Amino acid sequence: MSHLEARLAALEARLQLLEDEREIAALISSYGPLVDDGADADVAALWLDDGVYEVDAYLMDGAAAVAEMVRSAPHQGLIAGGCAHFQGPSHVQVDGDSAVAVGYSLLITHRATESGSPRFAVARATANHWALQRVSGTWRVERRTSRLIDGQAAAHELVAGPLKA
Repeated sequence: MSHLEARLAALEARLQLLEDEREIAALISSYGPLVDDGADADVAALWLDDGVYEVDAYLMDGAAAVAEMVRSAPHQGLIAGGCAHFQGPSHVQVDGDSAVAVGYSLLITHRATESGSPRFAVARATANHWALQRVSGTWRVERRTSRLIDGQAAAHELVAGPLKA
């Protein structure tokens, strides 16, 4: 391989990594608007068919279970009252067709005051660990693990572990 071919190959690899990181960031950031819209099929499509979503002790096993959560009465109640699932920026590490992303998310809910003026409050702050797989050229969630940031070590280990060298 010539020097020019080697440089081109290195540039292509760097570009692919940037494209992968951007696609993964877009997937993660799309979760909030989709789940807040009640788009159960679109939210489920972010996961592999056998993907897992674990929120503290609540386990959704499979994309169909994720869709069911979006349709559930508790989640529909959040939507009806006004909510925003905000996914903060994630630190993404890509390894071929596998990736890990870690970061934080907030659940913001609408609360009416006695005067009727709107108020918004953070109802939940969560640490998130996303394991992703590229399937047929598209990144999908293999497993999302979320832990309430409540002072317990589990939430910090979930996000800090992958960041440590």
